Amino acid sequence: MKADQFNSVWDAIEDTPEQAENMRLRADLMHTLGQHIQDNGWSQTDAASRLGVTQPRISDLVRGKISLFSLESLIRMAVSAGLHVSIRIEKAA
Repeated sequence: MKADQFNSVWDAIEDTPEQAENMRLRADLMHTLGQHIQDNGWSQTDAASRLGVTQPRISDLVRGKISLFSLESLIRMAVSAGLHVSIRIEKAA
């Protein structure tokens, strides 16, 4: 039996390359937002106020509940946090 090899964990668990890329982008944004909250010493309540969401939403973010967040909502939160989001497009490996 030959073991499958994948470029990323997202490629392994998602059905299509498009879904895998979407998950990767959301995971990156969630990680960056969580790190930004931690680096600034914000409580979840403070972060919620600054990002224009509820405290339970911040709890979901820092707990990594990726399925609850769209790219659009994460971009809005990042911009509200004073971060700049850019997209780099390159040829797939």
